[in-house]
Amino acid sequence: QQRPSPSSPACVSLAGAVARWREEGHVAVWLHVPILQSRLAAAAASQGFAFHHAEQGSSTLTLWLGEGPSRLPGYATHQLGVAGAVLDESTGKVLVVQDRNKTINAWKFPGGLSNPGEDIGDTAVREVFEETGIKSEFKSILSIRQQHKHPGAFGKSDMYIICRLEPSSFTISFCQQECLRCEWMDLQELARTRQATPITSNVAKLLLYGYREGFDKIDITMREFPAVYTGLFYKLYHRELPESYRNI
Repeated sequence: QQRPSPSSPACVSLAGAVARWREEGHVAVWLHVPILQSRLAAAAASQGFAFHHAEQGSSTLTLWLGEGPSRLPGYATHQLGVAGAVLDESTGKVLVVQDRNKTINAWKFPGGLSNPGEDIGDTAVREVFEETGIKSEFKSILSIRQQHKHPGAFGKSDMYIICRLEPSSFTISFCQQECLRCEWMDLQELARTRQATPITSNVAKLLLYGYREGFDKIDITMREFPAVYTGLFYKLYHRELPESYRNI
């Protein structure tokens, strides 16, 4: 496929539009190119546009028209993974799995990647059910791991959040394609075993502390508030405040 020449209709039309936008005082242009019209990306590049991001059906290019370096925000560069530590308080056992496709089959909490528009707790509950067949309810966030240049995130930054969940069913029916093993393991045993991933061992110790001394010592809970945009809401995660402070 040949690159459009500067005199092609697409280039001439876009050049005129860019000149007009400059005269009108616009500082930036966002150009969405459907995948079936991808040839137009070359015409845009000849006018100074650069790729910003791509999705399944389109790519987006940008052109900074203002003074100085571009102040346009970069595209999302983080991957969000969520796992659920499902603790049966009546037995002191926690739900763990071993991945089928790992070289070393260490015990870990079931989990996976969060979908766009999906809340953290909902991801944990969904992933636990899909992998193990166990139904549960979100209670709190236990820990957040951050790492960069992660191979599993295409070299980008990676956030991994482990949630505390409360089970509402107990009969395991695990996914044979994803999991090699799945069982309810004594929390104290999980905290001590060398057959668990490092993050699983550390969170197991944290969970054991909360189980023995009170979850209020470890929980990061969630409250929902109305956003500044009408009709929208956001979720705020933090250690629980005493009621006297919440009502100030």
